[in-house]
Amino acid sequence: MSAAEGPSVRRRRASSLGPAFAIARRELRGGLKGFGVFLACLALGVAAIAAVGSVRSAISEGLSREGRAILGGDAEVEFTYRFASPEELSWMQDRAEQVSETVEFRSMVAAPAEDGELDRALTQVKGVDGAYPLYGEAILSDGLTLDEALENRDGTWGVVMARALVDRLALAPGDTVRLGSAEYQLRAVLEREPDEAAAGMALGPRTLMRVAALEPSGLIAPGTLYETDYRMRLAPETDLEAMSTAMTAAFPESGLRWRDRRNGAPGVQTFVNRIGAFLVLVGLAALAMGGVGVSAAVRSYMERKTDTIATLKTLGAEGRTIFVIYLAQVGALAVLGVGIGLAVGALIPALAGPLLEDRLPVPALFAVYAQPLWEAGTYGLLAALIFALWPLARARDVRAAALYREAGEGARAWPRPVYLALIAALTALLVGAAVFFSGIWQVALGFAGGVAGALAALWLAAMGVQALARRLARGRALRGRPAARLALGAVGGTTGETAGVILSLGLGLAVLAAVGQIDWNLRHVIDADLPERAPAYFFVDVQNDQLDGFLERARAYPGVEDIETAPMLRGIITRLNDTPAREARVPEDYQWVLRGDRGVTYSAEQPQGTEITEGAWWPADYVGEPLVSFSEEHGKGLGLKIGDTVTISILGREITARVANFRVVNFRDMGINFLMAMSPGVLAGAPHTHIATVYAEEAAEAGLLRELANAYPNITAIRVRDAIDRVSEALGQLAEATRWGASVTLLTGLVVLIGAAAAGERRRVYEAAVLKTVGAARGLILRSFALRSALLGAAAGGVALIAGVAAAWAVMVFVMDAPYRFEPVSALVIVVGGAAASLVAGLAFAVRPLAARPAQVLRARE
Repeated sequence: MSAAEGPSVRRRRASSLGPAFAIARRELRGGLKGFGVFLACLALGVAAIAAVGSVRSAISEGLSREGRAILGGDAEVEFTYRFASPEELSWMQDRAEQVSETVEFRSMVAAPAEDGELDRALTQVKGVDGAYPLYGEAILSDGLTLDEALENRDGTWGVVMARALVDRLALAPGDTVRLGSAEYQLRAVLEREPDEAAAGMALGPRTLMRVAALEPSGLIAPGTLYETDYRMRLAPETDLEAMSTAMTAAFPESGLRWRDRRNGAPGVQTFVNRIGAFLVLVGLAALAMGGVGVSAAVRSYMERKTDTIATLKTLGAEGRTIFVIYLAQVGALAVLGVGIGLAVGALIPALAGPLLEDRLPVPALFAVYAQPLWEAGTYGLLAALIFALWPLARARDVRAAALYREAGEGARAWPRPVYLALIAALTALLVGAAVFFSGIWQVALGFAGGVAGALAALWLAAMGVQALARRLARGRALRGRPAARLALGAVGGTTGETAGVILSLGLGLAVLAAVGQIDWNLRHVIDADLPERAPAYFFVDVQNDQLDGFLERARAYPGVEDIETAPMLRGIITRLNDTPAREARVPEDYQWVLRGDRGVTYSAEQPQGTEITEGAWWPADYVGEPLVSFSEEHGKGLGLKIGDTVTISILGREITARVANFRVVNFRDMGINFLMAMSPGVLAGAPHTHIATVYAEEAAEAGLLRELANAYPNITAIRVRDAIDRVSEALGQLAEATRWGASVTLLTGLVVLIGAAAAGERRRVYEAAVLKTVGAARGLILRSFALRSALLGAAAGGVALIAGVAAAWAVMVFVMDAPYRFEPVSALVIVVGGAAASLVAGLAFAVRPLAARPAQVLRARE
């Protein structure tokens, strides 16, 4: 093309767009017949993503707006093992309008049982002062105020307890309970705690009492595991960042931890963001599944338009014009489908908000949010374009001669390279959007690769199933079985039905199979990981002067097999070598080590069974600079080497220790494990307690607890099985949310399956007519249709099961770092469910083919 021709050609091409859009508009006026599946697939995927994103935004907005109520103040300073010093408290009081002090720890609460013994339960105790809560309100039963419930009446302090604890001990307001060495009166049931969301996961239900009421209990003693929180009400104009920096600079070695209303519950926010992002990715899987339906719907529509395209080509229309005509139609329908999905995804959370608010443990402000709708709309439009471009690009190459031949002849098998490149670019854009919006790029990329790999595997499997069916249909084994031969012949045919069913059902079933296998493995991984010899109880807060008596009583109790003990303190890592911990660049998997306080022990001699992997233990009589033995995995994860230094804040004092060795720490053995074990030095003389693990027969557990709790009421017992049950419950709730997300993928697959069955109805009408003409009875034809559908569904279920098991194995081994075990029940359900779904869909669209008259059908095909 010459330079002179360029502008004229461009003008001619531009002028052809007007007629193309006019033709597209005219064809759309004819109705949306055949596009129901297209719209349903897009709407379902987009609605799922929009709904999940809207709920996530509602919770995030609630956490942001209610940050001070969740936290219990505008800012909070936390200390471990101690109360604030007079200087620290004075510093806060000088800058705040009001300061509230709380102290929190675990303990055992006892109450009289029917048999006259004392029944005990683990509880998370919070001592509060008169200013609590600075924001929000504690809601109690019987309409009592917190001041009325916790006051001292005739020398007896009051407490309030969570409903779960009251029910567990069969208590009622007015009953007497024992905490430590003192008795208290239960005044009311704690229905709602104002700052509950900021507390995180607890091993026991809540008990609230006054800080002053703790003194007679003896529960707060030197070395006891407790934390104190100082919540501050600040002036609105207070610069929180500047105040945080100033306090850290004023008390650099205090080990204080600062939080403020900007992120009152960081753990909750992180969890919501992560689970929300993951469910959005599951929604993307549904959208990918819907893309198969979009592609099938567009392909079916373009096949029906072959005569129209050929006629337009005969009248001189270019391939580009044909492409624009149908791209405009598909684009308009995509906008409609995405719009329906956005409306549903925005309205469901908004309408269900009042019902969900009372069930959520955190505040949520349900409304219509632009961000999740924008995200879902972007995904929907990109997915529609990606899956529609292939059949559209092939349709532009239909030749005019197709008007005089069978539909589908004359088109290229593959689109032109430019369209393949465009599909690849849009796919990359979709994956990039998922990475950007999710904020967890590793998971997003892995998920995208998994979905792409699953679709490719399903397509290859469909080709394999076709080849196998063709071979079996020609085999001697099926002689005399016409229904089976016809079914296998249809499965092995080139109509595209096999690939359509396996793709449509396969991905949804694969996601469900993976979720089912992961769910079962997560529920059983803890039991599977329990060593053959696991402790019955962890006992904490054993005072130094109680240790000998505790060990003597425990060892003398019938059924006790073994006891292990270790000194226990808690400390916060403040520096790695010369780098402040908050500035250290640490892989995300190990950042938790630096976020809070960690258990620390000391030992002069190398503990029995300890495996040193690098370095050496210090001599038993070592005297010198503090040394530390670090968990190999976590120490190296923090970038430490032998000879490096770690600064740990313990009881408000910073201790810098040199790394002497790395050792294997296996938390799965359920024994006493510490990330850090130090040389005795300064720790031996510091206030501390001991932790003990007691190995006992199950029948001895209840009596052992009574014996030790009666003798040492300040000691807290944590039953290993109860702790495991709490974790299993949390994992079950997570799996439940994932199953709901996966069900959307399956629902989309069922819609695609129905669409594929409806699209093949015309083909089955002709097939039935031919079979009737050669003498086949309706029963034979129906059996062949049913067997075909069941075989395709079972094949889809089988392939999905393989893909789901592979995905579950990868998640358990590489993400959860746990062994994988195959779970057969859910696997069988997947295969049978696939066969049943395909059978139902196939039979639903078998009525018309069986009822059609052969003469009319064959005459219409002439």
